[in-house]
Amino acid sequence: MSQQSLRARATARAPVISTLCLLLMAVPALTRAQAEQPVPAPAAAPPTSVPVEPYQPPAPVEPPAQLPADGPAPAPAAGPEPGAAEQPAGPAVTDEPVPAPAPDQAPDQVPADEAAPADTPAADTDAADEAAADEEDSDALPLDDLRTFAEVFGRIKSDYVEHVDDRDLLASAIRGMLDGLDPHSSYLDPEAYRELRVGTTGEFGGLGIEVGMEDGFVKVIAPIDDTPAQRAGIEAGDLIVRIDGKPVKGLSLSDAVAMMRGKPGSKIELTVVREDEGNPLTFNIVRDVIKVASVKSRTLEPGYGYIRVSNFQARTSEDLLAAVGKLKTENKNGLKGVVLDLRNNPGGVLNAAVGVSDAFLDGGLIVYTMGRNEDAKLEFKAGPDDVLDGAPLAVLVNGGSASASEIVAGALQDQHRAVIMGEKTFGKGSVQTIVPIDDRTALKLTTARYYTPSGRSIQAMGIEPDIELVRGKVALDENPNVAPLKEADLMRHLEDPNNAGAESVDNANDEDGSLAAEDYQLAEALHVLKGLSLFRGASARQH
Repeated sequence: MSQQSLRARATARAPVISTLCLLLMAVPALTRAQAEQPVPAPAAAPPTSVPVEPYQPPAPVEPPAQLPADGPAPAPAAGPEPGAAEQPAGPAVTDEPVPAPAPDQAPDQVPADEAAPADTPAADTDAADEAAADEEDSDALPLDDLRTFAEVFGRIKSDYVEHVDDRDLLASAIRGMLDGLDPHSSYLDPEAYRELRVGTTGEFGGLGIEVGMEDGFVKVIAPIDDTPAQRAGIEAGDLIVRIDGKPVKGLSLSDAVAMMRGKPGSKIELTVVREDEGNPLTFNIVRDVIKVASVKSRTLEPGYGYIRVSNFQARTSEDLLAAVGKLKTENKNGLKGVVLDLRNNPGGVLNAAVGVSDAFLDGGLIVYTMGRNEDAKLEFKAGPDDVLDGAPLAVLVNGGSASASEIVAGALQDQHRAVIMGEKTFGKGSVQTIVPIDDRTALKLTTARYYTPSGRSIQAMGIEPDIELVRGKVALDENPNVAPLKEADLMRHLEDPNNAGAESVDNANDEDGSLAAEDYQLAEALHVLKGLSLFRGASARQH
């Protein structure tokens, strides 16, 4: 957001802030005046003073309910001209004089040469007036509500059992305003603002979990790879109900995060509720310095690579390009396909998600955002180069894939560049903007929704995979005591000098079996890649 836009918004809010400050300063005087004012007798009540409200233009005169039978037909209601500037709500003010009624005309009649509306129900007119008034009131300063706020502020200052600092009260009021918007908007005090900046750099101390709030409890969005939380068995979707035996209910998210962080080597006990478990689970975890490597890669089989993106940081797109280069170096005959693993990826920096999507696309729209302000309306498009040169791509997602992960999955799905496999994603389709208030505090404010290239909104909907894979484990059958008889076991069988690769095929099958036992969804993604690679090769030979 530009500095000019921030200054313009600050100028627009100046009257609101000034009025609020005046009301806060006037609370003690108003309270004393109300207490000292004598109660008037009912018979001779003196005129009471009424606060001066902002000027409201007079409401338009309603048309008469009954018109002469021989009156002309009404003209159709004209809507605004295309491209015309929108007029403010409320009665229109014109420079034309209002004609006076004829001397012999009854007050409830309209001259015959004037176009009059037909019989209009009074209820419809009242509804239109109320709608116009509501629209006007929505833009007006709610003075009554501000007076109520000032009154509550004054009561707390004067009557609360303990002294409360003004700054603490105002900070709590700001938090309350943002907490009432959506789960992702919040007020960042100096500590929270500092933690946010540290989190995007990829190194911090704690347990290694991405969390949010749900029904007053801390919900695990996803554990980060190779961290104490993941090694202890914390899973996406777990609800943390106690931290070191203390209930989480009623704590803010920042307070809960502060309790979970601590010195490396110190211990913490988490009590979680898991959907598939009847009783709460207890985990004893040792804190550690969390250094997040957002991109990892390895070769699954010759020609088939695996890239894991655990979250989106400032350098994720550069790290992904380096990982692809490493896979190409390991596979001298080229890459036949790649699995991109976004499971339990809670999101992160928007630009990093755009960079990752751009790496696999050779053009077209990646994502666009829409909000109330022009600053929130953005489009992101891909460049001309595909780092895989069109090689098949399979993307793994699950319920822990959120936000930036869904941007990547949605872009690759809509552009028909990849097969999305796994489970339905989390469904966070909103963009948060960090708006600094000063050098120490900021607002994290939801400013836009993002949409996939086809116009889909993922908010509360998620990405549906092309191929759904249930989460589970595969148990391999034990090797039988007696191996099945084959042609090669028969005496005097004919030798084939071209059959030297049979042993390597058996070894490859063994590797497939071990991968399926280790990660069933990854093994299925590899099988899909092999099928796509075979189909691609057959199509190339036909042409």
